[in-house]
Amino acid sequence: MDIKKVKTTPFSDQKPGTSGLRKKVRVFQQTHYLENFVQSVLLQAGLAGKTLVLGGDGRFHNREAIQVILKLAAANGIQKTLVGQHGFLSTPAVSAVIRKFRAGGGFILSASHNPGGPEADFGIKFNTDNGGPAPVLFTDAVYALSRQINEYRILSGGAVDLDQLGVCRLGDMQVEIIDPVSDYAGLMEELFDFDLIRGMFADGLTLRFDAMHAISGPYAIEILEHRLGAAHGSVLNGIPLEDFGGGHPDPNLVHAHELVALMNSGATAPDFGAASDGDGDRNMILGQNIFVTPSDSLAIMAANAHYLPGYRQGLSGVARSMPTSCAVDRVAVQLGLPCYETPTGWKYFGNLLDAGRITLCGEESFGQSPGD
Repeated sequence: MDIKKVKTTPFSDQKPGTSGLRKKVRVFQQTHYLENFVQSVLLQAGLAGKTLVLGGDGRFHNREAIQVILKLAAANGIQKTLVGQHGFLSTPAVSAVIRKFRAGGGFILSASHNPGGPEADFGIKFNTDNGGPAPVLFTDAVYALSRQINEYRILSGGAVDLDQLGVCRLGDMQVEIIDPVSDYAGLMEELFDFDLIRGMFADGLTLRFDAMHAISGPYAIEILEHRLGAAHGSVLNGIPLEDFGGGHPDPNLVHAHELVALMNSGATAPDFGAASDGDGDRNMILGQNIFVTPSDSLAIMAANAHYLPGYRQGLSGVARSMPTSCAVDRVAVQLGLPCYETPTGWKYFGNLLDAGRITLCGEESFGQSPGD
């Protein structure tokens, strides 16, 4: 297989937002569009000789985009790429894999909670070697490169079997198809008290988790049903589909209405309910006739973190986005912890996590994150 230098012209609309570049599928299907953006990221990231992580939420166009990115990575000197089986990797799992294997970074193919399908949305974002979203200085530099690009490097021919676990080669690059769930599930066992939770299920705790036919289904089945012992069928809509089953994978009271109705069904309702978004980094939590706001979720986590094996050494601080309520601020005062306010966008928590100033963070649209 040969490396080709393909002449191209810039697109004017490749400025990443707070969660990467999101457009309609048909925009990404334009000739050179995905290639231009990925080449710009690879140039800015300087990943030659390093390991890259690659996966996504299973939406329409993911598999095709992964094959293109693999060929670009091979042509740009990437030493090894770790790809989730079937092209699957949730956003939190990409972060975990980057950090575990000390990768140079990773691409996540997702438009988060946006609908999927041929006429719907697609997206791509890059996480740096700390596992977190690329900071603004990085994405601004990528945008500048995308406005100047006149060629990209790509391997000609060849395709990787995304469905078979194992190792193969694409040009001079090693490609390893990995279990998309195991590394993340292992990290959760380190952070949380699985023995205690298993005991709760053994004592009769009932649960329904709505994966909304998005990426969190395989993770929820493995962790909740297999490792923790929740009853078979506790995970609803657990098979990822390219169009999310025609639904809208946004975990809120409108789009997860079936779960909401179940949790409000009276004495027969499950004890605990939750739903997750397209790429698995935001959630909604429910009890019987109870809706837990994301602001309260962060405050509850901070107030009770000392019960968790991964956080018994204490918290260094907490952070929330500006639109998120001040509930966690009150917890921070009681615990004597620093509390920071950031703009909306997960990347703004990254500097605080890297500096060791916070251990927990969260924001108004149902996202929380424990640092480790």
